[in-house]
Amino acid sequence: MSELGRLRRVELRDTWQSEAQDFTPWLAREDNLTLLGETLGIDLELEAVEQNVGPFRADILCKDTLSDLWVLVENQLERTDHTHLGQRMTYAAGLDAVTIVWIAARVADEHRAAMDWLNEITDSEVRFFALEVELWRIGDSPAAPKFNVLSKPNDWSRSTSDAKKAVAEGDLSPTRQMQREYWAEFEARLPEFSKRVRPVKPLAQNWLVHSIGKSGVTLNASWNLQENWVRAEIYLTGKSADDYFNWFKSDRAEIEDELGESLTWYDEAKSDRRIYLSKTYPNISDRETSPEQHEWLARKMDDLHRVFHAEVRKLDPQIAGMI
Repeated sequence: MSELGRLRRVELRDTWQSEAQDFTPWLAREDNLTLLGETLGIDLELEAVEQNVGPFRADILCKDTLSDLWVLVENQLERTDHTHLGQRMTYAAGLDAVTIVWIAARVADEHRAAMDWLNEITDSEVRFFALEVELWRIGDSPAAPKFNVLSKPNDWSRSTSDAKKAVAEGDLSPTRQMQREYWAEFEARLPEFSKRVRPVKPLAQNWLVHSIGKSGVTLNASWNLQENWVRAEIYLTGKSADDYFNWFKSDRAEIEDELGESLTWYDEAKSDRRIYLSKTYPNISDRETSPEQHEWLARKMDDLHRVFHAEVRKLDPQIAGMI
């Protein structure tokens, strides 16, 4: 049998002596924010370090690329304390929609309980996460970081409760109930066909938005009951949509060659732009064909993510006006 190594815990201060000078700059690097985002289930895009947000000042300011909402990351290389808890609550009170991420060497039991309570009493637009950061190494290997989530929003119970309430109050029409069921089945099967695209909460509408790493650019799944098609698309919105679209289109031949098939490049809307693959079915509402639709859609979304993700992360708002 091969000899196995032993994991050894590393003191945080041996690697990061200062929060502001060492840990925050390390965490703000793209690869480390990606690791944090994977732990949280949020695709993070760095906006600024040590940045004022209204009357507040965040260690790291990010955007959730899926919702385009603020994510404020605060960190401590020590045990959590009441002062920082008060700051978290102040941030939440002053911002209408925000995700607060509190990272520490150790989260005290009372602060974990407080974060759980805040997640229970706030709506889904304000979310709280509490994480502990650890460093481990095997033998003489470089220290490796590990984030442990101790408190997070209970999105599943929220969505379940909201769905039950909507049905009880008659808010969902038969069509909208069918849409939500369709997407629930799709999101449950998505991991079978894609390790790149992160599942999201199913909604009662004809499209779902998935993150691909940049504000204003999303990877969408959609279906149309009247025209009987399903679609996987790169969706561009906001003031830079047209410039981003033209930037991608300038490499159309290379993109389609890597993808292995032709794309539809739609730029006839007033502001938004779409780059998509679609497939038509005789009757898209036929539940017997839903598994086939879901597999096709999941595979095509995985293909789009594979081809576009790296380029999307490189997009710079300065592109606007240069095309």
